[in-house]
Amino acid sequence: MKTRLGILFGGRSGEHEISIRSAKTVIEQVDKGKYDVVPLFITPDGYWLGPRASSKRLPESVASELASSLEHFEDYGIVVANQATRSGFLTVDTGGVIRGVLELDVVFPVLHGTFGEDGTVQGLLEMAGLPYVGCGVLASSCGMDKVVMKTLFREAGLPICNYTWFLRSDWENDPAAVLEKVEKTLGFPCFVKPANLGSSVGVSRADDDESLRNAINLASDYDRKIIVEECLDMREIECAVLGNDVPKASQPGEYIIRNDSKRFLDYTEKYAGTGNNEFVVPAPISDELIRKVRKMATRAFKAIDGSGLARVDFFLRNDTGALILNEINTLPGLTDASGFPKMWEGSGLEFSKVVDELVELAIERHADRARNQTRFHIG
Repeated sequence: MKTRLGILFGGRSGEHEISIRSAKTVIEQVDKGKYDVVPLFITPDGYWLGPRASSKRLPESVASELASSLEHFEDYGIVVANQATRSGFLTVDTGGVIRGVLELDVVFPVLHGTFGEDGTVQGLLEMAGLPYVGCGVLASSCGMDKVVMKTLFREAGLPICNYTWFLRSDWENDPAAVLEKVEKTLGFPCFVKPANLGSSVGVSRADDDESLRNAINLASDYDRKIIVEECLDMREIECAVLGNDVPKASQPGEYIIRNDSKRFLDYTEKYAGTGNNEFVVPAPISDELIRKVRKMATRAFKAIDGSGLARVDFFLRNDTGALILNEINTLPGLTDASGFPKMWEGSGLEFSKVVDELVELAIERHADRARNQTRFHIG
């Protein structure tokens, strides 16, 4: 009997389009002999669509592949379930009348950024009592917030770069104080980022006071918390992680940028197919350094209490050769241009097998949580 796998994609995030691309890759690569794929699209406004309507939000090639398997679904919208259903999501018609339950065995939230990677959807799935792929509520929220993440890394004794942070309200109320804080703490150049976003959305480099102002304004469009990091002369190394309590790390990878004038790998370079970069696995570093990257990747994963999957990003300093932990991504990009599937492929694990393992890990973690007592009896 096939496993019914719900694919959540889209979402209320600046990474909405990347989520659609990731879902496309997952659906194309998943073993259709093992899984009945049920797409569930979340609009940018937060509305959940039924399977047939959701398939129309995917590229035509993927939608046509799913068409026959989705014919029996009534094309209703979705209402998120409470724990009473324990098997899926309630469906409603246009008049708001509940029509039934869309039953699922496992949910794969192929969602990036806010309202998907930050613990919110994970909390909903916990309340619904559904097994789901990826990190839990705590690890997702800690992994999303770069400031909290770095605090946990420091506590775990992992090396990190110098940084400072502030709130959007701090910037709006006293921009001069914020500028002084950044310039005194880090100086120029530096990188300004929304604390709770990925895929390089809202990230920019600041080389002087004017560009710093512009960078902060841009980051403030995407988050209430802003982080500013020192700019290092370095290479960026990535490593993929799979597992629950005993995680394993892939061969590391590295984006090789052909045009040296491009100062960092931004959103366009990652996803627009400019041909200016190539992702190489394994990264062209020593065997000793590869072992160090893989060990630090699993330590970072454990530091946030990760489960399922993650991609861990490192800085390798050109001046000192030091390896520095940058960040962890608890729902990394899964597109055809993304590093996570490429690193596992380069480690001898094709993507369909990665999905198999993720589903198994989700069921394993769900069963482990089910062991917890939720009632306390006296006497």
